[in-house]
This record gives sequence, C-alpha cells and structure tokens, in this order.
Amino acid sequence: MPTIAPIDLGSHCLKAGFLNDNAYFALADGTLHWLDEAHKTVTMHDGLLCITPTADNKALITGGEDGRICQTDGKGNVEELAVLPRKWITAVASGPNGAVAYASGRTAWVCEAKGKTTEFAHERSVEGVAFAPKGLRLAVARYNGATLHWAGTAGKPVDLEWKGAHTGAIFSPDGRFLITSMQENALHGWRLEDNRNMRMTGYPAKVKDWSWSPKGKWLATSGAPAAIIWPFAGKDGPMGKAPLELGLRGDTMVTSVACHPVEDIVAVGYQDGMVLLCRFADQKEVLLRRPGKGAISSMGWDKSGERLAYGSESGDCGLINIKW
Repeated sequence: MPTIAPIDLGSHCLKAGFLNDNAYFALADGTLHWLDEAHKTVTMHDGLLCITPTADNKALITGGEDGRICQTDGKGNVEELAVLPRKWITAVASGPNGAVAYASGRTAWVCEAKGKTTEFAHERSVEGVAFAPKGLRLAVARYNGATLHWAGTAGKPVDLEWKGAHTGAIFSPDGRFLITSMQENALHGWRLEDNRNMRMTGYPAKVKDWSWSPKGKWLATSGAPAAIIWPFAGKDGPMGKAPLELGLRGDTMVTSVACHPVEDIVAVGYQDGMVLLCRFADQKEVLLRRPGKGAISSMGWDKSGERLAYGSESGDCGLINIKW
C-alpha cells in the first residue's frame, strides 16, 4: 500500500518533482522547498511565473514577475542567467547542451551555453516555448499557430498555422510531432515531416497539464473527468484514433497527469485533491491519495518510479511512496 508524507506549504504549487533524487516543490510566491535529509527552502524570485527542469534534470530553469531568468540546482544555489527589467517572464524551456529559452511579450530568446543569445520577435505575444529533442530547434506557441526557429543559424522560420490562441508547446520525444495547448478546450498538433494538422478536441475544459509515456507512445492530458491518453505509436500519431480515458470520475475534473518513468501507467490528480494510479493496458486503478485541500496542480516521479511528489493549488503538498 502507498504511504503519504504530507507537507502544508500554504501557497500555490506550480511544480512538484525530483532533483538529485530529492523531492522539490516550487511555489507561486517564488520559493523553492526541497527535502534533502531535512526540509530546506530558498527564494528564487519575487513571484514565480514559469518553471521547467533542465534537460539533465539536475536543476530548474525559472522565470518570474521580477524579470529574472534563473537556474537553481539541487543544493539551492540560485544563478541569474538573464534579466529583463520591468518585464514578466511568461515562458521558459531547457534545451540540449545547456541552452535556455525564455519569453516576454512578443519576443522569445535563446541563450546558448557559450553565452550567445538569439532574439526572435513575433507579431503577437509569445505564450509558450519548447526545444526539440535534438538540436537548437525552438517552437514558439502564439496566436493562430506556432513558429519553428533554428537558434544560432540564418535559417528561415517555419510557420505552422491554425486559428486560435495557442498557449503552450511540447515536442514528442522522437521529435516527429509538435503539440500545442489552446485557449479553447482543445489541443492541436502537427506531424513535422509534412506539417499535417492534427486536431485533438472534445475536452470539456482547458488542457493545463500533459505528460509523455516513457517511450513516447502515449500523451496523457488533463481537461476532462478522466485522463485523456492519445496514441502516438504509429506514423499518423492520434489522427483517426480514439484516445484512452483512464480514471473516469463523473463529478470531478482531472487537473494534473504524470506518466510513470518506466511502466505504461499514469498518476492522475483531480480537482478535489484525489490522486489515482491507472494502468494503460487494462485500466486498473489504485488509490494513492484521498481527496484533500485544493486541486492537484503538479506531480512528478523519481527516476525509479517508486516515489511521487505532488502539489496543490492551496499548497497542500506531499510525497507518496509506492509499494509494488
């Protein structure tokens, strides 16, 4: 049976996960809490807006209301990478070889490990940024689609058009697909070999969280009373295929998802604070946490898949130890 170690942190948890095998909880007030033999805390920003782990998962890249882009390691050392005075940093991404992307207003920047910074201006505000798995190819989510840039080169950008406000971006682990979240209750995608459109609709709410299965065959998403799991194993991805629906609860929305790092199973967090574990193959469910205080806002597994960190919108956080 799973065991739970609760931690009440009192502020909206934007990101929960593991660095150096230690659980961490990044809060909207700009503080980072982590468990390294004891409960430790450091202030990263005066108001945290966006956060992502580095590609090697040894540090966190963050952007704040203070206009700073920072990197914080597993010991709590905060390094300022860049600063945009009087700006809000609305999106960050971590790329290969230490590259970092960040966005504010209508502009996105890529800062390479060698110190070179490339600026990409757009006609409308940049809402999300993501690096492809290989190389310095950056996707920018924007109004009416997405744009692909090659950082550090003179190559022309590639515009992928689809009407509506696109708010986030993510590449498939094999780099074949680009997926965007939208202001409407839908996802959109492109198969990059031919830029063919993929519509993923039918959600009753906005998709605010997503997670790839360990081999990239499935994309788990929130935004419905069940975790919606889209198939990506074939050449066409989810085109013409129905998704799996796991952990269906008719009265409560799924607000967070986290695919297991080894097995085809997913942790599903709900509006009422409940957390379920669901298996893709037979839809078997295991209760990990009963309803609690606040909607589950983020979850993350350790490398082995034996521990799950979770956080809620009210700061009701904790660590679940899984016993297989």
